[in-house]
Amino acid sequence: MKKVQFTETVLRDANQSLIATRLPYDKFEPILETIDQAGYYSAEVWGGATFDVCLRFLNEDPWERLRKIRAKMPNTKLQMLLRGQNILGYKHYSDDIVRRFVRASVRNGIDIIRIFDALNDVNNLKVAIEETVKSGAMASGAISYTTSPVHTLDKYVQMVKELKEMGVSSVCIKDMAGILSPQNAYDLVSALKDAVDLPIVMHTHCTTGLAFMTYLKAVEAGADVIDTAISPFSGGTSQPATETLAFALKEMGYQVDLDEDKLFKIANYFKPVRAEFLEKGTLNPISLTTDTQCLTYQIPGGMLSNLLSQLKSLNALDKFDEALLETPRVRKDMGYPPLVTPTSQLIGTQAVQNVLAGERYKNVGAELKAYCRGEYGRTPAPIDPEVRAKILAGEKPIEGRYADTLPTDIYEKTAEKLGDTARCEEDVLSYIAFPPVAEKFFEERKAREEKKVRYSITPVEEG
Repeated sequence: MKKVQFTETVLRDANQSLIATRLPYDKFEPILETIDQAGYYSAEVWGGATFDVCLRFLNEDPWERLRKIRAKMPNTKLQMLLRGQNILGYKHYSDDIVRRFVRASVRNGIDIIRIFDALNDVNNLKVAIEETVKSGAMASGAISYTTSPVHTLDKYVQMVKELKEMGVSSVCIKDMAGILSPQNAYDLVSALKDAVDLPIVMHTHCTTGLAFMTYLKAVEAGADVIDTAISPFSGGTSQPATETLAFALKEMGYQVDLDEDKLFKIANYFKPVRAEFLEKGTLNPISLTTDTQCLTYQIPGGMLSNLLSQLKSLNALDKFDEALLETPRVRKDMGYPPLVTPTSQLIGTQAVQNVLAGERYKNVGAELKAYCRGEYGRTPAPIDPEVRAKILAGEKPIEGRYADTLPTDIYEKTAEKLGDTARCEEDVLSYIAFPPVAEKFFEERKAREEKKVRYSITPVEEG
């Protein structure tokens, strides 16, 4: 009997997808011990947008949040998502910063680091994978799944072979837009299983309505682990429901080691939490619906809403259909990058610029120029040479790996600059990742502590 294992995403991707990662620690702290006892392969609890949002909106130290989760969940592997050389931000960092961040993540409680790159450039994954293994954690190498004339089964197989050489413990097929069809999932998992002897993890979203069928076909082909979300935080732009797939797979004869009573308790706990976010308007009911436009335009749901909001802010909603048609053209010009953070923002923003200007690439943002210079890595296909020449206007592209051109003393200089404001290495890393946001957090943390001290001092009565 084949065993299928589950990664629970409610504490990271599910709440990131549905409520913009606005789930504070105290909202889920009471249920952590139950999640720990439910029999999950792992729980995704950190990385992605959680780090930024903790500092920026929740007034929480992301490192402290991780340590608290670790203390409450000693029996379950804790997992995070890392953007390779981008770490948790939107630009490349030097190798020493990547290594420090990985070591600190493992030291604070992470067991599995899922590492991906927006361009599937393995050069952007190597250092993070190497340091994860060196730190004693499991590196899960991820394919950012997309479709294009250059994204073939053979190319994905070749990438996975390179990831195995780098030392990954598992391979994740990361379908961020929910566009992986059941048949393509079966073919891809089968090909990877034939190519490497590693566990295959499947990650998708319900955005297009394919996810449940895709998971069943992936399992049929040999997938070992699937990412799911407890039912109140499942569906729409999130993952398929944990309980539903556990039920279906058991009935089909697979071994599923999840505790149904514990899942029932977890679901009941999160129902009122979901209701609260619905009432506040943080959870938009549209996020729970099916959007099949992703299949036509290969545009993830989040990117679609970004296009709409950009055009709305510019009073140009009438240009939406044009922007939709322009997006795949820009993607083709840029060498068919997978549409995942940060490339989805680059492509979508440029499509809007092209449509509004009435001339392609008349106005180009700094990020797309950096992309054309080679700062994001090796593109899946070559960038259109004429477009690149127009954008760079005589500037020469970078040769080799961009991270090799970055200064290697950023940590030391930052630590010196912060002085006593940074209380530990983790504070310095927070500042390097998000400088203004971390600085504001440090100031508010100090003010909170001073206020607490003032109120805790009891005046002594004179006798």
